[in-house]
Amino acid sequence: MSIVAYLRDESEGLPESLFHGRDIRVMVGSSTCSLAKAAAEVMRCVEEALLGFQPNALLVGVGCNGMCYAEVLVEIARKGGPYILYANVNPTNAPLVIDHFTTYVKDPIGASNKFFGKVELKKLSEEPFYSLQERRVLRYVGRIDPYSIDEYIAVGGYKGLKNALEMSPSQVIEEVSKSGLRGRGGAGFPTGRKWKFVRDSQGDQKYVICNADEGDPGAFMNRLAVEGNPFMIIEGMTIAAYAVGANMGYVFVRAEKPLMAERLGWAIRNARERGYLGENILDKGFSFDIEVTLSAGAFVCGEETAMLRAIEGGRAMPRHRPPFPSTEGLWGKPTLVNNVETFAHVPLILANGSQWYSTLGSGMSKGTKVFCLAGSVMKTGAVEVSLGTPIKRLVYDIGGGAPYGTRIKAIQVGGPSGGCIPAKYFDYGLDYESLTSLGMIMGSGGIVCLSDSDCMVDIAQYFLTFTTAESCGACVPCRVGLIHILNTLTDILNGKGNLKDIETIIDISNVIAKTSLCGLGKTAPNPILTAINYFREEFLEHILENKCRAKMYKTHGFNLNAIRRGKARLAFRIPRKR
Repeated sequence: MSIVAYLRDESEGLPESLFHGRDIRVMVGSSTCSLAKAAAEVMRCVEEALLGFQPNALLVGVGCNGMCYAEVLVEIARKGGPYILYANVNPTNAPLVIDHFTTYVKDPIGASNKFFGKVELKKLSEEPFYSLQERRVLRYVGRIDPYSIDEYIAVGGYKGLKNALEMSPSQVIEEVSKSGLRGRGGAGFPTGRKWKFVRDSQGDQKYVICNADEGDPGAFMNRLAVEGNPFMIIEGMTIAAYAVGANMGYVFVRAEKPLMAERLGWAIRNARERGYLGENILDKGFSFDIEVTLSAGAFVCGEETAMLRAIEGGRAMPRHRPPFPSTEGLWGKPTLVNNVETFAHVPLILANGSQWYSTLGSGMSKGTKVFCLAGSVMKTGAVEVSLGTPIKRLVYDIGGGAPYGTRIKAIQVGGPSGGCIPAKYFDYGLDYESLTSLGMIMGSGGIVCLSDSDCMVDIAQYFLTFTTAESCGACVPCRVGLIHILNTLTDILNGKGNLKDIETIIDISNVIAKTSLCGLGKTAPNPILTAINYFREEFLEHILENKCRAKMYKTHGFNLNAIRRGKARLAFRIPRKR
């Protein structure tokens, strides 16, 4: 099988300082998804190969650029060009990659003949997964060393903070407000407005918290951004602290993501040593510091009031609001809470201006958003596009559509808090207003593609099983109601349902959404309500005919439909008789 390689345009060249006096720079993807594909072994093999071909080369571990379907990714750059990105590199073919690049630099045509059938070279600008993106937050993810503050500065890092410190806090908030930036972790609350609430709150101590407790199934955009460029998040938090008057911050990281926490900790120490954190930042009389704290791993830890209790050392249990964290948050003090991606946009706004930022987006949804593509789609990974991008463009043009000759009948957006969108609505844009009109929220941006081989009743049960297990149990509607709906769904799947069950599920779901204490319970019914709304016929078939149109009966962990097509694939659900 040949290696696919992509030639970058000259416009995507890197600053000469990133070569650190060398002629060749070799960047090996070394994020969590890369390491799962033996990136550490690839790094060792590349290093050995370089000794013979290019001893003057610089070898750097970088993050994943979002093309997770093509890991391990190795980009090799020569000062002044060319820049070639190699996909699906493994320990066996790693020496071939070095050999091809060395030959190509000397003789591009000769390299084409020598490696015909071994290396397929394309232009990266002609790869839809990459070329159809609007990469701002992810622009340098996968290209700079996440452990080097110098490399971050070389590509424009900390320009935003320097500009912010020349402005008043009120001016910074005004600039963020004019940009139209909205929170990238849930329902899209205006960021500038939240910052103003905290700024106007009275208190001798204020805090800034970055919610990095990314727990939605199919969502990994925050992990990818932090592992590839942690300094951007730290800079965003520092700007926010200056704007709201805080001098201490915390990054709340899910414990299952140790590499994310480790790289953040390293970046914080680097920034502190270089005067971008700590006392008297950049000699401007402003002080701010950050600590990393690990979550207990529960999904409810992502709810901001539960997260505050966890940071304080208590059990992660939500509390009633008001008071809101902006007035009474961590240890009873005014607290600003935003998620990773929200903070990542802030340095870009302060470096380039609110007008530049708002050139992308649609309506009240400005800027870009990182979405994660997973499920029944050819090209899985993280994609940054302008808000308002049609769903079909993301799923078909960028993601490549469904594999194995099936068709995508729906997407699940927003994880356990989101809902199912049928294919007939794929002309809708991915923005806050459009998704709200369909009865769901964007959430963190995880998108799971569902094909004909997926049963919507089964999907609804899967997400409900997740939220039921993750409920903290503090309030009766969530604790009792979700279990009752889950049991009713299980009866339907096992052929024991009746027509009244559908209305019962809807009634209980509405009560849970209206009366639950926190966001987990209020949004947990979304997947089941949207599934019934848009795919009621599949529920009726289970109830009236004891039949599943998706034919999801499993034998020995394989999809029988795929076997009949000669393309068997592992099925990740537990076999169930239908």
